Amino acid sequence: MPPDPAPAAVRRAVSPLDHRIEAVTGHDVDTLWAYRDRGVLDEPHAHLVDRHRELARAETGVTFYRVLLHRLSSGEFPVDSALLARIDRTVDQLKEAATARDAAVRGVLAALEPIETAAATPPAPGEKSLSTADQAALLAIAGGAKLHEHLLTGRMSVTTASGTRIPYAELQLLESAGLVSRDTRHPVHAGQPVALTVAGRAALFAARRPPTTQVPKPLARPGAWPPSTPARRR
Repeated sequence: MPPDPAPAAVRRAVSPLDHRIEAVTGHDVDTLWAYRDRGVLDEPHAHLVDRHRELARAETGVTFYRVLLHRLSSGEFPVDSALLARIDRTVDQLKEAATARDAAVRGVLAALEPIETAAATPPAPGEKSLSTADQAALLAIAGGAKLHEHLLTGRMSVTTASGTRIPYAELQLLESAGLVSRDTRHPVHAGQPVALTVAGRAALFAARRPPTTQVPKPLARPGAWPPSTPARRR
């Protein structure tokens, strides 16, 4: 009999929890993954994305062994002891993959529930929202930025990894609001790294959340796989 096919490269599988994640965050999962890689997300959302990635890998494993089991039982191979042994082995591997998937589901739910609770809490009175300019500046800084002082003119400005320049006055405003911080261990003429603070990541993510009227569905019982699976996106 031919050897088992090699598992495909890990790709994000669409999970039945995606609709809840997207409803509470206002972003599709692909966008959340991209924000995680760019360092835009605050700690709760970054933790959620990390757990979702684990779920995607686990779901990929379940799919792989399910497809393999279907192939083995499709009539393509003669029924003999070798086939039966492979089927038994594949069933065991599918059980292990499903167990790992269920554990990953519990991890996603544990990370998701506090975010859903926070989203249902009305904002504090007087809470200010970021301006469009502040959002653009924070998003640029999230990708990496340094404050430089020009040796001849003495002017200071922030240069980001994307090539965007942010005026020093804008940086001061963001600093005073507690949204960014500088690593003052580095001299300004050599470039001081500028990064988002925890509050900055939270404010940026909240500001970039598009309006949504979706209501997250009731929390699933921990350990139980959601009863219905939404249609896969193409």
